[in-house]
Amino acid sequence: MQEIRQQEFSGERPLFNQHDLYLSHVIFHAGESALKECSQIGADNCTFEGRYPLWHNQGSLLRNCVLTEECRAPLWYDRDITLEGCSSKAPKMLREVEGLRITESQFTKAQELMWKCRGIQIKNCRISEADYIFFNSSNIEIDSLNLSGKYSFQYCKDIRIKNSVLNTKDAFWESSDIVIENSQVLGEYLAWHSHNLTLINCRISGTQPLCYAHNLKLIDCVFEPDADLAFEYSSVEAVIQSKVTSVKNPLTGFIKARGFGAIILDENQKEPHDCKISLLA
Repeated sequence: MQEIRQQEFSGERPLFNQHDLYLSHVIFHAGESALKECSQIGADNCTFEGRYPLWHNQGSLLRNCVLTEECRAPLWYDRDITLEGCSSKAPKMLREVEGLRITESQFTKAQELMWKCRGIQIKNCRISEADYIFFNSSNIEIDSLNLSGKYSFQYCKDIRIKNSVLNTKDAFWESSDIVIENSQVLGEYLAWHSHNLTLINCRISGTQPLCYAHNLKLIDCVFEPDADLAFEYSSVEAVIQSKVTSVKNPLTGFIKARGFGAIILDENQKEPHDCKISLLA
């Protein structure tokens, strides 16, 4: 394996089409496509400043690397990529990637992160300023993520999340086959038009959650007082270990809670409107 240590590169494609390459304390300055069409790249403590540095890569590992705000769209069309202990301010990072593992990393200014990716594993990470992330991605496993942003997990499939804090408006819209455990889910209009969403021991905050949902299940969840007007036009099976401020026009199934501030069943109900609402024994 070739090694490059403590060097600096700039310009277009300085290490194009390289294979079995180890980089340590290397800086890639302004330019484009520094490591395009490469495979089996190991990068330790490297800094990426130029645009599009890691496109069409396969089998690469980035450890303790920094991707600056100028490093636009750094990883696209890659396969089998691992990031450990990395820090990124790069927008539009990770697009059309298959086989992605991220641990102990931090992403800020993370707009449009991880679009159309498949096979994602994330553990012990923090992501902020994250609008429209995980769009149309699938086969996602997350443990201990602190997420702050808007419009996350839209049009996604096969998601497993645990031990996380998700502070995100309009999350999980039109997404399917989702399990969230032991997590806080904070944000308005949670999971509208979702399919097969299960929430287990979660704390839910934000107005009008879980409306237009299909095959929705809640097991021992807690609703904050601002989680009002819940379950409109949803098919739901819910056991809620708190009071619910208000429930509005659920379709079918059952809702059991410690109390209800208001149950709204008005002239706008839709068939079959046979959801059973009751207090927990």
